[in-house]
Amino acid sequence: MEVPPEMLDALAGWFAQSLSPDAAARRAAEQSISSAASSPGFALAVLALAASPHHNLQARQAASVQFKNLLRRRWPKPDADADDAADHLPASDCAMIKAHLLQLLLTAPPLIQAQLSEALAAAAASDFPARWESLLPSIVSSLGTAVNAGDIAATNSLLAALVSLFSRFRNAFDNNALRLDLKYCLDIFAPPLLEVFLFASRRLQAAATTANPLEIRPVFECLRLCCEIFYSLNSIDLPEFFEDNMRQWMTEFRAFLTTSYSPPVEADGAPDALRAAVCDNLQLYMEKYEEEFRGYLKEFVEAVWGLLMVQTTSPSRAQLAVTAIRFLTTVAESVHHALFGSPEAMKQICDSVVVPNLRLRDEDEELFEGNWVEYVRRDSEGSDADTLRRAACRLLRGLAANYREQVAALVSAQVQQMLAAYAANRANNWKEKDAAIYLVIALMQKPGATGGGTPVVDMESFFTSVIVPELQAPDWQSEPMLKATVLRFLKEFRDQIPKATALALLPSVVRFLTHESNVVHSYAATFIENLLIIKDAVPVPGLTTVTRSPRYVAADINPFAPQIIQNLSTALSFPDSYENPYLMKCLMRVLGIANIAGQIVHEITARLVGILMEVCNNPKNPDFNHYLFEALAAVIGRTGEQDPALLPAFEASLFPVLQRILVEDISEFWPYAFQIFAQLVNLSQPPLSQNYMQLFGVLLSNATWDRPPCVPALVRLLRAFLRKIPNELNQEGRLPNILAISRSLLSRSSTEDSAFYMLNTIVENVGFDILNPYISEIWSALFTRLQGRQAVKFVNSLVVFMSLVLVKYGSSVLVSSVDAIQPNLFTQILQRFWIPNLKLIKGALEVKLTAVASTKLLCESAVLLDAAAAQSWGKLLDSIVSLLSRTNQDGAQQEQNDGTDAVDIQKSSYSVSFVRLQYAGKSEDDLLKEVNDTKQFVVTSLATLSAQFPGRFGPVIEQHVDPANKSVLLQLCAAYNANIV
Repeated sequence: MEVPPEMLDALAGWFAQSLSPDAAARRAAEQSISSAASSPGFALAVLALAASPHHNLQARQAASVQFKNLLRRRWPKPDADADDAADHLPASDCAMIKAHLLQLLLTAPPLIQAQLSEALAAAAASDFPARWESLLPSIVSSLGTAVNAGDIAATNSLLAALVSLFSRFRNAFDNNALRLDLKYCLDIFAPPLLEVFLFASRRLQAAATTANPLEIRPVFECLRLCCEIFYSLNSIDLPEFFEDNMRQWMTEFRAFLTTSYSPPVEADGAPDALRAAVCDNLQLYMEKYEEEFRGYLKEFVEAVWGLLMVQTTSPSRAQLAVTAIRFLTTVAESVHHALFGSPEAMKQICDSVVVPNLRLRDEDEELFEGNWVEYVRRDSEGSDADTLRRAACRLLRGLAANYREQVAALVSAQVQQMLAAYAANRANNWKEKDAAIYLVIALMQKPGATGGGTPVVDMESFFTSVIVPELQAPDWQSEPMLKATVLRFLKEFRDQIPKATALALLPSVVRFLTHESNVVHSYAATFIENLLIIKDAVPVPGLTTVTRSPRYVAADINPFAPQIIQNLSTALSFPDSYENPYLMKCLMRVLGIANIAGQIVHEITARLVGILMEVCNNPKNPDFNHYLFEALAAVIGRTGEQDPALLPAFEASLFPVLQRILVEDISEFWPYAFQIFAQLVNLSQPPLSQNYMQLFGVLLSNATWDRPPCVPALVRLLRAFLRKIPNELNQEGRLPNILAISRSLLSRSSTEDSAFYMLNTIVENVGFDILNPYISEIWSALFTRLQGRQAVKFVNSLVVFMSLVLVKYGSSVLVSSVDAIQPNLFTQILQRFWIPNLKLIKGALEVKLTAVASTKLLCESAVLLDAAAAQSWGKLLDSIVSLLSRTNQDGAQQEQNDGTDAVDIQKSSYSVSFVRLQYAGKSEDDLLKEVNDTKQFVVTSLATLSAQFPGRFGPVIEQHVDPANKSVLLQLCAAYNANIV
């Protein structure tokens, strides 16, 4: 795999610059890398750089990350669509990568090795084992060589690659193909794994008295990796080999849990990391293979329990405690819960396991102060890294499932004891109150939960005497961790707080928005935001269905909105909260609900634009940036619609930063910028200004549409323009240009939705006299695509589009224009696609449109009214009734978009993608506003038709409509007092 040195040097320079704090240098480097990525051999060059010992380590690491992501994105997928396959890596590059990757991985530094292991797994996900048969035998052979040579470092490198390779078995959907792949892996690797495991275990026993952690750490790591592979290979089913050799595995597992090593080795953390992996395996067997595992259960419960009684300074002890408690929780929730059923055992769990792990530790305080983002992620978001507090509470809940009264009594006594300790010395014992509140949060019943609550305390009394005083305390800046837990309590039980009480407490919570602690003002913002999205079930008069209505509306929040907005704006200036997503999400929600006017509109718009200008320098927080654009869209949408005179001010504030995004090619923000532009166009009145017309020109450029993530936003912008200036399409060849773009979008499955959206927009806004010269071109493109793509999604979109043409231009135009392509083509489309797919249409407006269009076909089209078309007529009616009855069963209802479904993109990575701005969305136009009741329209139209042709359609219905649908049709006729004669 020879790569010219000058190419490696250029790549190394780009990757080094991509890490530069200078935004211009970084973007230039990213653009160079992006431009080179499409060249053949790029992946090989990046791999060669990652493995090159002669280049900067940081550049190599960046290259290894790029290589991993490149393989994840562009490695050929066997089931990929033809249009997706165009972006795949060349087959020659793939072959070279497979030939060299394993060897390069083994010689790479640890950080790069980790990335290359994941890259190997990405390639193997598609090719292994069927198209990469040499991979596993090569690893097994190398592993045997390393073990025979006693080379633990090489052994661990190979095992780490196998951990990545086999991780697919942990979460993949179970099917026959997956099981065949697993069997292949087990046949080749199960015996060698046990050999390596026992080899490492013997090495550990021989070195058990070693006092130097550096000597023994690689052995512990080898055993930990073996345990991880054990978990993956046992995740789907209990393999025969592992069942036959269970005693060998379990004997070693128990030894790891019960053996103590020298204090320096224990303090190093490697033994606890191994024990944590063992506990994960024990939990897996307890959950999935309880019958085979039950003989070992009691001894392992005792061993794990004993571990939790021992206190050490090991850095891995917290993770061990989490996994150990998780195993005990699984046992407590199982049929073996009697192991914990005695009062003594229950009290020991509460006193020695739960309470110690509930109390705040020094590490928690350090995390709270030093890394507030991680603290919030672990404490309130249920992150992948479980916390000791959460694990301890889950154990309590597991015990309460079978011993509710005993647990409630123990916890209630513990809560009172903690609160009494706090009352005796508030300054020094605030952690006791914090732990008491956490216990109540963990065990009290949440709204919508099942199984009944665990009545630990009287909720109303606890709220009044414990929570409210902390909210209203004069020294509201003190004990920030306690304040954070109080605010978290509010968030957890927000649904149960009466509306009047919540509004009365809101001023106290609002002041916490300017608390100096990042966690506290983040929790205050989260509570307010969560409060505003609560919806209550409201029965619909005369129906058995309910609708969801917001509990808090503009009138409720208006009195508090100016102070909330001001405090949030202030908090966004605090250190480490410049890009706080919780603050911005709260601001977005308040701006989307409250009615604001006057100077505050100008101030908050200027503040948001200023923040956007700043983040344009380095867009690094996708969550924050999304909510920032949502906040802008909310203030533009709500205030702009109420006061159109604000539009010039919005344009003056926003145009410079939006133009900067386009000119400087800040690609992450392009989809957002086009959506904001569309929102401004929607608020404008024709004739549009020159700035907008220039943007319209950019929109019609083919190059603008070359970025797939921008396409949905561009279609929305085009839709906004067509609503305002439809006649402009008929000038300067614009319509043919747009149709050419739509054909390009239609050719790819990833953008075909946008193509239909564009075509629908044209039909909605353009008269047939303008579209007529191009209608044959549109049908030809659609039907050509239909020949090669008959997926339900595509056919449904086609039926919706044809329905739109019918409703807008008439059934005769639809039929004649389709038949102009090929005689009787419409009838073929109707029978093969329209009728079978009609019942599958989803979406309130789409269902209404297609049902009405299909009814018009039945009642107005000469093609279907021909006596020879009786069968098609009956089958189309059958599909209409199926569609309407399915809609009724689904309880489909269209709720007003209040932004509460604003996309939550937590844990997102930063790639350019389209994320819809909910507050920038304009509700879809209903072209059939005159049809208030679709079902009534259908049956009254049929009744009118049958009155014109008495006796003709009854036999057709009898012969071609399903009996269940005939019954539904009769019920509809009775409901609307209509008769089909």
